[in-house]
Amino acid sequence: MTEPVILPRAEHTISRKELDPDALKVLYRLNESGYTAYLVGGSVRDLLLRRRPKDFDIGTSAHPYQIKKLFRNCWIIGRRFRLAHVRFGTKAIEVATFRKNILPGTESEPATAPADTDSAADLLIKHDNTFGTPEEDAFRRDFTINALFYDIATFGIIDYVGGLQDLKDGLIRSIGDPNDRFQEDPVRMMRAIVMASRLDFRLDAPVAKAIATHRKLIATSSTARLIEEYYKVLRSGAAEKTFRALAEHRLLEPITPELQRGAKNLALWEALAELDTYRHKFESAPATLTNSILLGTLLIPLGLMPKKDFAVDSDEDDADDVEPESPPELVPVKGRAKWKRAPKEPILKIGALPIGRKDTERLRQVLSLQGRIGDLEMSPRAKRALMHRGPFEEALTWFEVHGGEPAVLEHWKGFIEALGPEALRPPADGPGAPDGEARRPGVGRRRRGRRRRGRRDFKPPGEA
Repeated sequence: MTEPVILPRAEHTISRKELDPDALKVLYRLNESGYTAYLVGGSVRDLLLRRRPKDFDIGTSAHPYQIKKLFRNCWIIGRRFRLAHVRFGTKAIEVATFRKNILPGTESEPATAPADTDSAADLLIKHDNTFGTPEEDAFRRDFTINALFYDIATFGIIDYVGGLQDLKDGLIRSIGDPNDRFQEDPVRMMRAIVMASRLDFRLDAPVAKAIATHRKLIATSSTARLIEEYYKVLRSGAAEKTFRALAEHRLLEPITPELQRGAKNLALWEALAELDTYRHKFESAPATLTNSILLGTLLIPLGLMPKKDFAVDSDEDDADDVEPESPPELVPVKGRAKWKRAPKEPILKIGALPIGRKDTERLRQVLSLQGRIGDLEMSPRAKRALMHRGPFEEALTWFEVHGGEPAVLEHWKGFIEALGPEALRPPADGPGAPDGEARRPGVGRRRRGRRRRGRRDFKPPGEA
């Protein structure tokens, strides 16, 4: 057992007023029901650094189904580890039972690998459903500054791993041997660099050395998880600094070698700097930073988009802005005399990371409108028609981020403001609705009667 460092309320700056009110409700109900309940992880770190937390996660001694009994608005999720999500509208407060480190082969679902080997495959965490104490939970976390607890019962900060001192020193230090921790979960290497860049901290020497040794293991991680990490970096407001650091540590090379090679391309860093400038206008990541905007910031400067002419000279449907899909391929179903459609392949890949067809085609549409947005000689009617195009708002965001023409942007903002709050909404559905917009069922269309089978041959009795 390790004696924790406890920072009483009088010696730290965290106030309950800074906590999410719904997170406070969850903490109080757990505490009043006799369970230990702490605010955990990055939220405590960010509050101590006087930063706005992205989310508020909770650790507790209550097991998942005990949590569910306390909250009607609770859902249990997860396979590798059961988590409780307490939902308040569209927001979810994540509540996790304290857990502990486990040896390979001793999980709740047995692993096939023997526990006495040192290979990366044997160290990889496969199942993690073993509950533990707050101390055990602290020691199983990745980095010391992410293992701080805020106790709702005493309003104190609890530190088992030296995270408070590392927070003062601006140091990213691993809990335990970083060689083992990075083999357990290779994505931790990326997170170490992302945190150091975002917080302006430095990597502990053993952490930097372990990244150099095990960087190729990052390619064994889930591609869906990695692309999500890329999106988080692009939305963070420190994208340029982070990708420079990832390239410096050669962590991009195993998964996206094109970006590693693109580190010499000045256009890439200029595009990322423009994205960061836009992001800093907002307290948190705005909804306008869609996946297509983020992808374009990476792809366009490096010429990674499939070649296509983005010029549009007419006000045609959005469908004309993208290449038509080829007919779906049919593949046989094993053991059956039927055929099914083959799954769609992603339209583009960055290294090992597949990019969704939807995001890529949306980016094409956004780029196709850039010339029209820059044309201030259009008539007001043509401008209104352009505003009702599906990707217009994203296209205007792209122009704001990368257009470099503030006068044009101000013109559009003034034009939209003059038209009023309903300006970006399409006209009423019906025959006058613009091309590409969906109509309400039954409006502007003739309803057809449904003919019954055999009706054509029916004759009333008595007729010849």
